Parts: sequence; C-alpha cells; structure tokens
Amino acid sequence: MNDVDPVSTSEHTPVDGQMLLISGPSGCGKSTICRRLIDDPRVTFSVSATTRTIREGEVDGRDYHFLTKEDFARRIEAGEFIEWAEVYGNLYGTLRASMEEALNAGKVFLVEIDVQGALQLKALGVPGVYVFVAPPSFEVLRQRLEGRGSETPASLERRLQKAEDEYRERGKYDHIVVNEVLSDALDEIRGIVGLAGAVS
Repeated sequence: MNDVDPVSTSEHTPVDGQMLLISGPSGCGKSTICRRLIDDPRVTFSVSATTRTIREGEVDGRDYHFLTKEDFARRIEAGEFIEWAEVYGNLYGTLRASMEEALNAGKVFLVEIDVQGALQLKALGVPGVYVFVAPPSFEVLRQRLEGRGSETPASLERRLQKAEDEYRERGKYDHIVVNEVLSDALDEIRGIVGLAGAVS
C-alpha cells in the first residue's frame, strides 16, 4: 500500500514547472515512453529511492537512490517523500527535493508510478498531469508480454488480470493515451505538457 504526503501548493511553487505522472498496465510501453521523454532536456526523470540491494550494472543516483531501511525511515519521518510504498519487503519512494528542484527550474518532473500510487496522489489533490498509457487492445498486450519471454502461463494470466483491473481505473486520469504507435503516443504526451517539437 502506498503512503503519500501531499505536495505543497503554496505561492512559492512556480507555475511553469509541472509534474507529469505516467502509469498503465505492465506491457503498455510506459517505460519506453518515459525513456524517450527524458531525451528532452526540459524533462527531469524522478529517480526513486529504494532499500533493495543494488544490482550489478546499476548506479546509485542514476537507477535508484539506494538507502538503508534506517535512512529511509528517517526520511519518512522528516516528510522527505511525496509518496512511498513497500513492495515485496523493500521500500520505494519519490523524493520531494528532486521534484521541487525540477519545478523551480521550470522543468517537467516525470514520474513513472503504479496506478494505485497515482490515484492516491490525485485523490489527495497533488498537482500534476496524470496520464494513463493504454494498450491498443488486450490481445496486443498479451502479445507484448509473451514477447518478453519472461512469463510463465500462470504469471502471464496474473499480469493480464491486473492489467484489466488497472484499465478500469483509466477514467480517473486527466488523459488516456493509447500506445499503438510509439511516436504518435510520444507526440500526444509531449503536446499535453507543452513539449511539442521534440525529436522522436
């Protein structure tokens, strides 16, 4: 379950910076979209903090901010997270300081977040542009997940069931973007947040 700490909306928050929250079911292409969006220097990607062990090839501060559980707990108490969650025994969270730095610089602060976390933030009135990335169809989604070659039949069905549950929540978002052609989906999202003209 996600825990959230509402973002201040005081007059000190600049109007030109904005938070863009992207979520959608596994296999919809949201991670690919996020990777392409951060090619634009006007976009800052939210690097999550986590207590899980760093993996080979990962870099602290690039892939995640790797924290001890004690440090993570201290930061929770200090209100340093916009939201945080425990997943399979590890803690993950979005740091407030990173968001404020990006907004103060007038940038788009991009957060790739699960549906539950996004809707909790939205329900609390956390300002941002909430975008749901949807697959063209569930048959396409099935093909994409099967194409990864990492799913057993049982895990594939679990992911598809979760995707259906998440898809039913799409109407709670500000925008729904169907990712049938990647370049079109990118152009649509860029237009939503005023980044039109970036190279695909």
